[in-house]
Amino acid sequence: MLDHEEKFLFKEEILGLSNALGEAGALDNVEDLLTDVITSPRFDSEVFTLERSLQVMLGARPGTTLVGLLTVAPEVFDEVAEVRIPPEIHERLVAWRARFGLAIDNALNFLNNPDGIQGHNFATQVAHVEDRRVLQGRLTLVRYNNEPQFFLADAAVFLGLVLDIMERLGPYMEPEAVEADIVPRIQEAVALIERKTSART
Repeated sequence: MLDHEEKFLFKEEILGLSNALGEAGALDNVEDLLTDVITSPRFDSEVFTLERSLQVMLGARPGTTLVGLLTVAPEVFDEVAEVRIPPEIHERLVAWRARFGLAIDNALNFLNNPDGIQGHNFATQVAHVEDRRVLQGRLTLVRYNNEPQFFLADAAVFLGLVLDIMERLGPYMEPEAVEADIVPRIQEAVALIERKTSART
């Protein structure tokens, strides 16, 4: 369960999520997304980007909060009830936790297990979407059973994912944690992206 500080912060996050889900059609849109992910033949790899997709739909904090609610212990919904969010939203959240939570939690645990991923390959492609060109990345994960799974996303999604990973790793970095050439390569990559996107600014 939540301590006093966690409970306060949790309630603040839930209110933000409730407001985001209160927009017309948001509940149905999120449920459609969750259904698509769960029933996808590339289920594990699509769960990998589920939080990013929800952040696009609902906003960064509501999207993150929703993933947390989907995978949290069911007892936490007692805390949610105290916030007095609209009954329809509360009922849908509880239903999503029961319907999707265990599968998503298992997939995230699997993907966070280094022994579960034996290798990866990243490639890029240009797609034509609604009469415009879109740069996409294709990440293929080779699992322990040698069955490759892949997912596609626009370049911005992958860059956002890289940024999230770097921000989460950063506080724990030590001199021995990375090879000597890694930081210069990161700096060169950032400089390249800045040059390629400078025309827009």
